[in-house]
Amino acid sequence: MSPQTLFTGQQLLWLPECGSTNTEARELIGQNRATEGCTVITDRQTAGRGQRGNGWEAAPGENLTLSVVWRPAFLTAPTQFRLNLAVALAAHDWASSLLGPDPALRVKWPNDLFYHDQKLGGILIENTLGGAQIHWSVVGMGLNVNQTRFGVGTATSISLLTGRSYALAPLATQLLECLEQRYLQLRNGRHDALHREYLSKLYRFDEWHYYEVEGQRSAGRIVDVRDTGHLVVETATGTERAFGLQEIRHL
Repeated sequence: MSPQTLFTGQQLLWLPECGSTNTEARELIGQNRATEGCTVITDRQTAGRGQRGNGWEAAPGENLTLSVVWRPAFLTAPTQFRLNLAVALAAHDWASSLLGPDPALRVKWPNDLFYHDQKLGGILIENTLGGAQIHWSVVGMGLNVNQTRFGVGTATSISLLTGRSYALAPLATQLLECLEQRYLQLRNGRHDALHREYLSKLYRFDEWHYYEVEGQRSAGRIVDVRDTGHLVVETATGTERAFGLQEIRHL
């Protein structure tokens, strides 16, 4: 793997197996061994983590499982979700290069990649703050590539969608290049453009659907995502409410 990047993936650690690439990356940071763009990639992750404390299912040697270390000191704690926008768009860029410009390919708040109503990939970003700024970010990604059997019916893969199998190393290289391109856009202050593009690719944006809120089924329409990461939903009464990760669930 030789990504055409300035720093992302230039320090590369490949592990045949590990518990979590995010955990391995955080340990490298703690040992002062991680440069910006340091990437940990594995063929088999035994204790992968997703959003809301969920596990992440990935067949060994069939998918992309990696973590990237960045130092986005230009972001403050209240605006840290801007990094999520950039990473989600990078994942969308990567998948679009394989699937083509397909409107069924969407990013789902807060950090998933979807095709229609099936999950194609997930992202878990863990930030360490230094004062009001972000000191380190560990960007964990799991993208389904060659896996064709899943324990749940709500998952899919690039292979299932195209009928092809893929060599993983070139796809990992391409992903690192997509990630750095979007990260540099963010670092160069183009967060407003990234925000608009994120909304244009957001799953269920500006559509009426049902959600679970406080244990109740409720109709709503997604109208925005704030820098804080809160999802802004218009309710059936015409009012707008902002929800954190644990406060609303797609139905």
